[in-house]
Order: sequence, then structure tokens, then C-alpha cells
Amino acid sequence: MAAMPEAYDLTCVIHLHSTHSDGSGTVRQIARAAARAGIDVVFPTDHDTLAGEERWYDQVLVLVGEEVTPRNRDHYLAFDIQERISPRLSGPEICEAVRVQGGFGFAAHPWSRGNPRFKRGGYPWGDFDCLDGVELWSFLNDTGEKLYSLADIARMIFAPQSIIGGAPADNVRAWDRMCQSRRVVAIGGLDAHQFGIRIAGHVPIRLMGYRRSFKQLHTHVLVDEPLSHELETDRARVYDALREGRCYIANDLVADARGFDFWADEVPMGGQGSASALHARFPREARIRLLRDGELELELQGAELHHSIELAGVYRVEAFLGERPWIYSNPVYLRD
Repeated sequence: MAAMPEAYDLTCVIHLHSTHSDGSGTVRQIARAAARAGIDVVFPTDHDTLAGEERWYDQVLVLVGEEVTPRNRDHYLAFDIQERISPRLSGPEICEAVRVQGGFGFAAHPWSRGNPRFKRGGYPWGDFDCLDGVELWSFLNDTGEKLYSLADIARMIFAPQSIIGGAPADNVRAWDRMCQSRRVVAIGGLDAHQFGIRIAGHVPIRLMGYRRSFKQLHTHVLVDEPLSHELETDRARVYDALREGRCYIANDLVADARGFDFWADEVPMGGQGSASALHARFPREARIRLLRDGELELELQGAELHHSIELAGVYRVEAFLGERPWIYSNPVYLRD
């Protein structure tokens, strides 16, 4: 089998808020919580600001983005930009403004539907044609839309893994359709705030702390070399991998996903080209589903997948332990 070069797997949390907007923790406190949760890279995205210092906090790298937040629509997680993007722009205008700065990003909870039971409206995305990245699975938004009773809210607070499920099926189907016409990178986001009451620099009363939020859902980014602890070098290395789709979504409370990879001969995950075979490796045996253009191509139980390619298409894999969703890869795009 054609083996890809060794990849270094970074466990990341994306889409979270600090005291620079409506979160209750400082960036330093967030980095400390990330270290305790075993996170390598944190991506704060405060509302309509780029405030927050990018740096290494001991063993945790903090890279700051912006959540551009027009009222009730078109929220966008923008990265690798130098100037904040105005929330007065339309969705396509936001995408273009980010590209003009050489940045990239992801529509935040783009299929947000709201929760009519609690009279909470959604924050949907309008024009999907401009997007080359989406938050496929949003921990706070997607789990919150499943809440229909006070008992459900209690489960969300005290036992979130009992209700989190997987990436919403409608989101996944919509993403698969988008990928037929262009490369669209998918991430998992938290929308973490540590909702609570801040007193004298501490938050003694809170619904869910950052450390606990950071354990629920991860985006793993695969880089070619270990991080150097040089900020500029490491930022470029992580951003290059993320914007190219060398990343996957995992619920590491189902099982530690580090060691997963998916590729087609010389085409890495997220890449486009031609190949004769697909390959995937997992850190443990799982139920593996290989999909082509959103349709099931193959299902097997194992820790590896090797599959000869007969038809061009957009291929990705999902993995489950029992009935619990575990891993969602980004695709490889094999075109004629």
C-alpha cells in the first residue's frame, strides 16, 4: 500500500469565546483549561474582534480568529486575517473580505435551526456558494437544538455525552452535496463560553467550565512536522493544514482518535488528484463506513481500510464504536 509520510496529530478546539466578548474566562485561563484537557491548539473566536494574544502558553498554542456575527444570520469563523471583518456585510461579502486578506474560514453553525420549544431562533447561513469551509458539527448549537424539556437541559449540563450523538445527518447530507462541486473543509466546533458569573477574576458559578467543554468534541489537525514553539512557523504550519482539509472531527470521549489518517495513494485527506486505491488507519478496531459522493460504498469492521478505486468521486470515511459516532474524515477528491 502507498503510505503517506508520518503525520503529527494535533488535538484542537475551535470556536470558543473569552472575556473579549461573551465568554467568562480570559485567554490565559482558557489556555490553562486546555492544558488540563489535553488540548494542543486552541482557536478563540470572539465576536467581531481579533482581541487576544496569539502565543504559546506553556504547551498550548493559541491562535486567534474572529467570529463575524451579523444579526441572526451568516456567522463566520475567520482565521489568518489582520483586520476584523464588519458584521454589517452579507455572507458572500464576508467570505470575500476574508479572502482579500489572504485568510480562510468556516461558516459557524450554518444549518442552525433554532429551538422552538424554548423560543430560541437559529443563526443560519444564507448563500452557501461562497463557502469553502463549514462547521459541520457544533457542540453547543446542535446539542442545544435537541433539548425539548428541563430534563434534557439537565442531561446537557451534567451528562453531555448522553445527548451529543453525532454530526446531524441533515448537515452531513448538505455538506456531501457541496463537495460535489468544490472542496469544502469540515470542522467540529464547540461554541464554548463557560456561561457563568465572574467574580474577582474567577467563575465560581458556571453551567459548564471550559475544561469540561474542551473534552466533548475535537478537530484533529495533521501537520507534517512537530511544532517548533516558534509562533510564526507554527501558525503557518497549522493554518496550512487546516485550510487544506488535513483534519478530521472526533469525539475522543468515545475513544482516543489520535493515529487516524485517511488518504488515496499520494493524495492526502483534503486533497484532490487521481489514485488507484484508498487507505485509512485507525488507532483501534471500529465499524468503518466508506462513502462515495455521500452514498455508502463499503462497510466493514476493522482497524484498517484498503479499497481499490473503480470510479472517480468524493470519498470520505466515518467510524463508529458500537452505535456511537467516533470519527468523521474530510474527503479525498478523486476527479476524472
